[in-house]
Amino acid sequence: MRGGRVVSTDEVREADVLIHRGVVKAVGEDLTVPKGTPVVGAGGMLVFPGIVDSQVHFREPGNEHKEDLASGSLAAIAGGVTSFCEMPNTKPATTNPEALEDKLSRASGRCWSDHSFFLGATAENADQLGEWEGAPGCAGIKVFMGSSTGNLLVPDDETLERVLRSGSRRVAIHSEDEYRLKERYDAIEPGTHVREHPNVRDVESAVKSTTRLLNLVEKTGRKIHLLHVSTAEEIALLRERDLGELVTAELTPNHLFLEAPNCYDDYGAKAAMNPPVRDKRHQDVLREALADGTIACIGSDHAPHTLEEKARPYPTCPSGIPGVQTILPLLLTAVRDGWLSLEDVVRVGCAGGALVYGMEGKGSLEPGADGDVVIVDPEIREPIRLEWLRSRAGYSPYEGWTAAGWPVVTILRGEVAYRDHQTVGEPRGRPLRYA
Repeated sequence: MRGGRVVSTDEVREADVLIHRGVVKAVGEDLTVPKGTPVVGAGGMLVFPGIVDSQVHFREPGNEHKEDLASGSLAAIAGGVTSFCEMPNTKPATTNPEALEDKLSRASGRCWSDHSFFLGATAENADQLGEWEGAPGCAGIKVFMGSSTGNLLVPDDETLERVLRSGSRRVAIHSEDEYRLKERYDAIEPGTHVREHPNVRDVESAVKSTTRLLNLVEKTGRKIHLLHVSTAEEIALLRERDLGELVTAELTPNHLFLEAPNCYDDYGAKAAMNPPVRDKRHQDVLREALADGTIACIGSDHAPHTLEEKARPYPTCPSGIPGVQTILPLLLTAVRDGWLSLEDVVRVGCAGGALVYGMEGKGSLEPGADGDVVIVDPEIREPIRLEWLRSRAGYSPYEGWTAAGWPVVTILRGEVAYRDHQTVGEPRGRPLRYA
């Protein structure tokens, strides 16, 4: 790759990036390119490492009418996401090595980005997870303390402690108190508007669960990753408890860029997710936490449903927002608006997820890293168009938002995979490697 402003966690500088056999060999000015090496020009562009999305739901198997591994990974690569971790709440759920292997087999030859899959914790498999978590292509263990179906739910401290004592890799956790959620949903009156979603799944539901979780982390010494934090109170709790490397945390773009109650009035159930998008008080604190390093990374929590499903009355409408393709454009709007830097985008969008889970070769353009590159045209300052978006969902709350730059070329391990809204070649995604 010749020219461009290469962005790292430390600086932005004019440089070339030399990739050989899929691996970064050098970054610097006026690099000598071996004869026969393809050259991608990036003059006037921003150059980022590939985005790492550590939380997606691509719905395969069981709900391919919403999304599948091919369409979801296409949306990923179109947005510069070269690595993703997919969640276990499919049908059947990914709760054993056989289900994990089935997903890896489905992904082979169909996924546009490099990938891995979480195993879901249950009361039945809690004591075996430590044996299984090191399997090739496994992103780690995912726990749903609230908001899941079937046996993919660990609502009680006793079972959660068993999960935390089985294995050593960092555990990803959806933290909402299932007992309080059940009480709140049972009290919903007919005709309730979706704008009440953040009151139904209230702040106490999140804080109560996260407090229980942190107590168990201290008790067991097991590292955890707190997913999609949604409340100012949880940020205060994380800072107060200050458990160091034992606890990392993640935000979604939706909690950073959508705001209640306006988003529910503007987009209806299209803006509903779990935990909910909340009001500006929470949004301001979440933005500050992302900027100051309290938060380790961004995960899209890409969770598509059909428009027909989203049109159901609340609370029967499913929660989830598609978003894997819009991570980088939204982070660039934060740079435009002055509350993040370009270096921050790499820290939370590229390096953060790779560091949290111990991915090998991802998250940077240092020599020895995989040659994953996203080239962004900073001059694209036009409304985001639905035809740019490749998810099967066919909608986005960010349609029509003015872009502050857009990814125009995505390179996966040294080969162009997506350019100017079109795929290049065939899907070449491989399972992610973990230290």
